[in-house]
Amino acid sequence: MKKFMFVLMAGLFVCSQAALAGNVTGSAAFSGTAPAKTEIVMAADPTCASLHTEPVYTEEAVVNSNNTLKNVFVYVKTGLEGKTFPAATTPVSFDQNGCHYMPHVTGVMVGQPLEIINSDSTLHNVHSLAKESKEFNLGMPIKGMKIKKTFEKPEIMVKMKCDVHPWMNAYVGVVSNPFFAVTGEDGSFEIKDLPAGTYTLAAWHETFGEQTAEVTVADGQPATANFSFSG
Repeated sequence: MKKFMFVLMAGLFVCSQAALAGNVTGSAAFSGTAPAKTEIVMAADPTCASLHTEPVYTEEAVVNSNNTLKNVFVYVKTGLEGKTFPAATTPVSFDQNGCHYMPHVTGVMVGQPLEIINSDSTLHNVHSLAKESKEFNLGMPIKGMKIKKTFEKPEIMVKMKCDVHPWMNAYVGVVSNPFFAVTGEDGSFEIKDLPAGTYTLAAWHETFGEQTAEVTVADGQPATANFSFSG
């Protein structure tokens, strides 16, 4: 009976903890003149050029059809001080596909594996320009090759580049908690299960800089935070 009561109380505690969290949703709007698309010329590597029948464009300023921004990294900048979170064990995929980094912007927790993949039949290398963690520069000559790396400290943002193909670059946000997201094709984001409290959210974009917004998450209630960039 005592063991049953303990299990029951533990279950109630977990449920109670879950109830004290809410999802934060929002979007990154864009106003002004959208930057002109820049086509990537891959002729220097015939293998890369052969992988595309349509033009491929750089991704430093992708404005969606609904006047929002793709590839905005949204994270909790303040409000979690004093709290610790175990690193996620599920790897985040970072692919070299079509002589292009996919995704262009992503995030990982400190200590969480970043699984770097070469899906192309050509030599790539992935060069991390981290300042807070140890820099790495890895050659990946074989299709299907996979390497896992981790970062030791938070950093917004870590630039990744390929020294073989100078048009290839991407960014990784390294944070100490699981509360982050990247805007997609409709400019929206969702940060799930953020504990109740008041926070400063930051939205980072490689061309248009960083913005912040205050958001309060009530017990078990959804919250909204929107950002607006201009060009």
